[in-house]
Amino acid sequence: MAKTSIWITGAEGRLGSALLRLLKQDVDNKVVGTDRDVDITRMEDVEQSATIYRPNVIINCASISDAAYCEAHMVEAFKVNALGARNLAAAARRVNAKIIQLSTDDIFEGKMAGALTEFDLPAPRSAYGKSKLAAENYVKELSPKHIIVRSSWVYGAATGETNQDYFTFVDSHGRSNTPFEAPVDVISTPTSAYELAKFIQCLLDKTEYGIYHASCEGMCTRHEFARAILSLMGYDVSLAKAVFVERGGNRICTLLENLMMKMTEIYTMPAWMDALQEYVEMVKSQSTE
Repeated sequence: MAKTSIWITGAEGRLGSALLRLLKQDVDNKVVGTDRDVDITRMEDVEQSATIYRPNVIINCASISDAAYCEAHMVEAFKVNALGARNLAAAARRVNAKIIQLSTDDIFEGKMAGALTEFDLPAPRSAYGKSKLAAENYVKELSPKHIIVRSSWVYGAATGETNQDYFTFVDSHGRSNTPFEAPVDVISTPTSAYELAKFIQCLLDKTEYGIYHASCEGMCTRHEFARAILSLMGYDVSLAKAVFVERGGNRICTLLENLMMKMTEIYTMPAWMDALQEYVEMVKSQSTE
């Protein structure tokens, strides 16, 4: 049986590193992970890599995801997030590969009261969200064999990663017993990078295409998420100080409904608290080794 050739970009990030570890466990996969060694913003570099790797599947995890950094460096954010996706989608079409593009709940404005499905219209407020929506549009336009996977509040930091995720941010404050502010009016779903990687693994041999929401089930505020992390790690939950970030009693809600996943019945994401408990157990076991 021929091996499935998989090219993962952004392989040193949270999701990329989780995918690399997971997919390499299958002997039928031939997995290549790249990060800064392949500049996805340069079409010639992407074309050359696609020619060398000849992937059946390209998984684009490369992204600048720090929202504040994207606002301050808009050109760089669009260059990496949107132009990079454009180049990879064009290369995928040339080598007849499926492309799985990772996206985010930040493409939505956050003003709707209920859960957002794949059929709701995006309206990003931030430069980060706008750049990721531009990436989605490029992938849809340039590569017929595409899957866009939107998720929310992804955590599970890679070893040696310089940019903190929310889990490591809260954990560091818990360890140092330092209070921090956590919004009570920002709502979505924490999603473990390891659980998201399992869903993406399931997509590899499926003939599904289009947009999929893939967040863990349930919902919480940032404040509730922070308190859950502190509690499970054995820290003082009162370190998370409740604050409001929106005026006039409004809230930001980017809760994703995994509607396509449920309609096609190809996968079921776990409850966010179950996934968090499993991740905390893994973190604790690694710290004692």
